[in-house]
Amino acid sequence: MMLSEGNQSIIPTFTLLGFSEYPDLQVPLFLVFLSIYTVTVVGNLGMMIIIRISSKLHTIMYFFLSHLSFVDFCYSTTVTPKLLENLIVEDRTISFFGCITQFCFVCIFGVTETFLLASMAYDRFVAVHNPLLYSTAMSQKLCVLLVAGSYSWGIVCSLTLTYFLLALSYRESNIMNNFICDHSVIVSVSCSDPYISEILCFIIAVFNEACSLMIILTSYILIFITVMRMPSASGRQKTFSTCASHLTAIAIFHGTILFLYCIPNPENSWLTVKVASVFYTVVIPMLNPLIYSLRNKDVKITFRKLVVTKFLRHSM
Repeated sequence: MMLSEGNQSIIPTFTLLGFSEYPDLQVPLFLVFLSIYTVTVVGNLGMMIIIRISSKLHTIMYFFLSHLSFVDFCYSTTVTPKLLENLIVEDRTISFFGCITQFCFVCIFGVTETFLLASMAYDRFVAVHNPLLYSTAMSQKLCVLLVAGSYSWGIVCSLTLTYFLLALSYRESNIMNNFICDHSVIVSVSCSDPYISEILCFIIAVFNEACSLMIILTSYILIFITVMRMPSASGRQKTFSTCASHLTAIAIFHGTILFLYCIPNPENSWLTVKVASVFYTVVIPMLNPLIYSLRNKDVKITFRKLVVTKFLRHSM
């Protein structure tokens, strides 16, 4: 974890270059990311509040959605404040423990979101395939287990990878060509052999992506088969409309991750990596509440009622 000089241990520091190679864009980027973060916080906290106070939204689907909003809020809050700070200050350093902590939480919330989306896909399948037994099949106990399992597996993955990062040695000063303490960026500045850590990260990433995509694809293939057997065209349209928001969120999230995996030489494509990283750590947490609220009649009705109630209270 630390190098020693004589009898003294050196605590390494990291410098996140971020977008420093574009000095003229620092202020515009700060304003853009600040606006995105504001929408993210308001959107996700607003979604959680609306679901909490509206008894009509106390259903299984919104139970998962409230946790997705919580994860998106935490995910963005782990990354964006430091990104904003580095856009307006000259000193872009982050302490060793600050960097490791950021990676730890990014990993927790990233893995948790992956399996929350898979759980939501399974929930949609049960709702469409067997609506009469939906409440029985998707019991409260099962839903809590699915959510708890997503968080628990995220913590296990994060602590495992963090342990092996702490086992590596680093120089006193390390420059990282990114705005986030990602696993690949941290191991790239290590002065010891990161082979085990890299292999472990690869296995965990492939396992998580393969398992979640298998659940999602299987669920939606079965949903499609069930929907196509429906005699009513209006019923098919209503079902597809219900699943559209979730499919959009899945396509954006997993599409970005797969795009990052498919970059052949990340060391030679740092700008592409940074842009893709911005998308899945900053933009996606903002998009999810917008996707689910703009296409959801119940959420929009509840929001309008809240706005009208607040307006009437203030006017009286």
